Amino acid sequence: MHSSTRTPVRTLACLVAGAALFVPTSAEGQQSVSLTEAIERALVRSPQVAQQQQSMDNALLTQKTSWASFLPTISANTSGSLRSSRTFDEVTGSFQPGSSDSYSAGLSGSVTVFEGMRRFREYDAAQADVRAAEARYANQRYQVTLQTKGLFFSALEQEELLEVARQRVIQAEQNMDIVRSRTRLGEATISDSLRARLDVVNAGQAVLQAETALRSARFSLGRQIGVAEPVRPAAPDELDPGPLPLSEDEIMQLAEEASPAVVAANESTVAAAASVSAARAAYFPSLRFSSGYNWANQDPSFSGGSTSWSMSLGMSYPIFNGFQRESSVDRAQFVQRVSRLQEDDARLAAREQADAALQNLLTSERATVIAEEAVLVAAEDLRVVRARYEVGAATILDILISQNALTQAETDLITTRYDYILARAELEAILGREL
Repeated sequence: MHSSTRTPVRTLACLVAGAALFVPTSAEGQQSVSLTEAIERALVRSPQVAQQQQSMDNALLTQKTSWASFLPTISANTSGSLRSSRTFDEVTGSFQPGSSDSYSAGLSGSVTVFEGMRRFREYDAAQADVRAAEARYANQRYQVTLQTKGLFFSALEQEELLEVARQRVIQAEQNMDIVRSRTRLGEATISDSLRARLDVVNAGQAVLQAETALRSARFSLGRQIGVAEPVRPAAPDELDPGPLPLSEDEIMQLAEEASPAVVAANESTVAAAASVSAARAAYFPSLRFSSGYNWANQDPSFSGGSTSWSMSLGMSYPIFNGFQRESSVDRAQFVQRVSRLQEDDARLAAREQADAALQNLLTSERATVIAEEAVLVAAEDLRVVRARYEVGAATILDILISQNALTQAETDLITTRYDYILARAELEAILGREL
């Protein structure tokens, strides 16, 4: 046998041996999690959500403190002292030992009567801060939900892509069987066998890559929900595109007015305006009413002793305090201007993001229909090309081209379906509501 003949044979043997290395491995046992459970667990362990929860609690405490400023302040005090003393006795002409003791107690209270409506404005600002914190908390929850959905559906997508890769192996082996049949009849060449075997090897490599991507996606989902191992997502019952309950105009209006990010920016502007009014209250005088009751005795007894009470109404007005009032007002007004600009930008950003998500959703929906048709056409094309090859009217290259076209069409269908799901989830996160 000539060396030129032995070389293709050895090459074919190497490819056959290499193909055996790419046998798809079976999926290991992994815990399964539903989408609802994954979102709940992700929200519980998210540090960003916990941080926003703490910010909301702090805002509530500030509101409570602002409300308490309307109440009077009350304090109680008591004291007792024992002191030794000596007195001179004129009869005996000597000093006599003795003591000088005292006991006292008191109760006092005061309340601010007027301070230029400063407390009312501070309370308004505190309420707005609470609403802003609640909106930021809701926005963070939707962001974590969106992130979890992305990881969840990414794992599902990789699972389906792995199945496409495995089907490609099956199709490549079927092509190889066709080539073998024609080889036995003397109607196929060595090149046909080599190309068919190479396609089997490439399909096996694609399976390995898909398995690696799937494991990585499942590990990412596990980390998101606090599990130190791969987690398998349980596919929801319904993943097909469905009609939106809102029109495009309603979606844009909702994004501009009710988006959590917009609500938070709006409440921050309200709080800044209230802070300006509170700073201007320093130009008004303040009135404070105070009262107290005191008791004193030289013996440790409630009987006897002396009592007194007091009432007072005081007014204070800083005529000049080193421009502190002016500085406070200027700083508050600057914060208000920045808050207004941030609110305007938040509205524009919400419209932009909502429009982008909506267009991605609509594009993915139309692309899914096109991809479904492409799969049907590619499958029929492969069937026809195989039939033509069996009768010698086509080459193995024609089969491989059709096979790759079918694989790509199936991949595109999976990608567009999950693009639609993620675009819808992103739109829900922007609007702050389920669609």
